[in-house]
Amino acid sequence: MQRWRGLEAVPSGWGRSVVTVGVFDGVHRGHQQLIGRAVERGRQRGLPTVLMTFDPHPAELIRPGSHPARLTSLRRRAELVAGLGVDAFCVLPFTAELARTAPAEFAHEVLVERLHAADVVVGRNFTFGHRAAGDVALLAELGQRFGFGVEGLDLITDDGITFSSTYIRACIDAGDVEAAAAALGRPHRIEGVVVHGDQRGRELGFPTANLSTPPFTALPADGVYAGRFGIDTVDGGSRLLPAAISVGTNPTFSGRVRSVEAYVLDVEEDFYGFEVALDFEHRLRGQERFDDVEALIVQMNLDVERTRELLGG
Repeated sequence: MQRWRGLEAVPSGWGRSVVTVGVFDGVHRGHQQLIGRAVERGRQRGLPTVLMTFDPHPAELIRPGSHPARLTSLRRRAELVAGLGVDAFCVLPFTAELARTAPAEFAHEVLVERLHAADVVVGRNFTFGHRAAGDVALLAELGQRFGFGVEGLDLITDDGITFSSTYIRACIDAGDVEAAAAALGRPHRIEGVVVHGDQRGRELGFPTANLSTPPFTALPADGVYAGRFGIDTVDGGSRLLPAAISVGTNPTFSGRVRSVEAYVLDVEEDFYGFEVALDFEHRLRGQERFDDVEALIVQMNLDVERTRELLGG
């Protein structure tokens, strides 16, 4: 899959393509349906499929400080859509100039002049252009004028629940990682770098990897979770290791700074400085303050055994 940042990175000889546009944060089941339809349409027409997303999130530029919690990094997003058959991943920097672009100008300059769209596949709630003035109906009118087809898909639902990034963020914020996984089609993942902590876990017999995460990362509610610790291998592969994960402030030790720590089961390795991923599969319990260290250690042993049972390792 080709990866472009900015329209100037589109190859000069790029021909016609099928384009799908959106933030696609999470690449959840609704997004997967949309992307799958674009890929299907591209194959029917013998054309490559381009997925165009934005960075930063448009909300951050339009309403500074309102950036929603990020479900996926751009790198992770690219990996996921590549697995769905997308041929080119185009990141369009969301600037003040782009925000002021009229819908007709966006359609002509971006979709036609740069990406040579033959078809555009978007969600039924898609908006574009200055003050989000453009919608699917207007895009279809512009498609007739500029020579591209438009298909707007309804959001996917299950048992009355509409799968959206907003819904998934709410699940994660509440600690309901199982519901988030059902909507994502996979466990919720966060990424970061392992940094030095206060070494308290090692003193308690549970050495943990402390994760430093990028701004706006969608962290689950404070508590303890069973999940997987992912790390790349030297041969280009990756390992997913069972882990008990703690999110919170360590109230037993009067902590104030929120942290993410993972105890990797049955592995004694130094992960400091490595970029890793954490997949959240099950919530074990909420954050608790224990009367003494001994009570905490008893509970940590129970958490590890429960993690082992749930993950089969």
